[in-house]
Amino acid sequence: MTEIHIENLTKRYGKNADPAVESFSLIAESGKMTVILGPSGCGKSTVLKSIAGLISPSNGDIRFDKKSILPVRPENRSAVMMFQDHLLFPYMSVGENIGFGLKMQKRAKSEIHQLVLKMLDRVQLKGLQDRSPSELSGGQQQRVALARALIVEPDVLLLDEPLSNLDAHLRLEMRDLIRSLQHEMQITTLFVTHDQEEAVVLGDKLALMLNGNLRQFGKPEDFYNRPEDHSVAKFFGSQNFISGVNSGNCFTSSLSNLQLLPDCNRGKGTITIRPENVLIDVPTSAENNFPALLVKKTYLGTQTRLYFATESERFEVLTNPGKALLLKEGQKVQVSFPKQSLWMLT
Repeated sequence: MTEIHIENLTKRYGKNADPAVESFSLIAESGKMTVILGPSGCGKSTVLKSIAGLISPSNGDIRFDKKSILPVRPENRSAVMMFQDHLLFPYMSVGENIGFGLKMQKRAKSEIHQLVLKMLDRVQLKGLQDRSPSELSGGQQQRVALARALIVEPDVLLLDEPLSNLDAHLRLEMRDLIRSLQHEMQITTLFVTHDQEEAVVLGDKLALMLNGNLRQFGKPEDFYNRPEDHSVAKFFGSQNFISGVNSGNCFTSSLSNLQLLPDCNRGKGTITIRPENVLIDVPTSAENNFPALLVKKTYLGTQTRLYFATESERFEVLTNPGKALLLKEGQKVQVSFPKQSLWMLT
């Protein structure tokens, strides 16, 4: 297993161009799945291509187990990259596609044959080794591409938006398969995606990139419960931000005096609470409660978004449609911000 150290990675496409990636640093743990998440154009793929050796960084270093790989040719890095386009060889059979890397390693034909059959079984394509890629569905073609990447048993697996071209049902199937195989084979994996749910489900650790910069790196739940700043909180769906001052775990704001947990930052700042964590229609004895006017309701299917206002603030709530039906626009509602759901941003 291999630990990946990325240190101050910077890449400019052109001498005077703004950096596509700037001072990017993280450690991808050995045998774990690290997901790099962010919108299109934020530099995610540039990081992966730098690791694979497809591009050369402008500055910084990349190390596998503390040894720099920048002087190492791409084919000698033991890092395999899989793209959103499966890039199968159309003139080869499924079995030949999967065994291509082993053939390049000059392995014996009998060994290749046995390993291909074993890998076909692992990716749930048993018996399809003689098919042409054109005879397979999109999901099956991605399974072949995954099998081709895994069969050479690389030290590092790099997955660049591999599920983007699949429909919702196939995405779920492939997501589960990738996670299962990664756990089974214990390959150090970096997975790039713009899909927040995909990142949270797959990642042992998440790295959020915005505008070429790493904004937060940690466990998936930290991004929801302890976002580092306003941009991270907003990217993960929080729309509620209240300014004020925290002194002695009491946050004083124009909205109300709110009790916070002891580990929140002190001083002047902004607190956030996720829309799904706000409690509505609570008794006046509830923690951190105050009245608010229900301005608007928007039905979203499995949830309803409620828009509230006070004299000084506006905030949003996500609740189940059944509860929302009992409330009317223009109604005053008692609301609670539970202290365990409040977090003060840096």
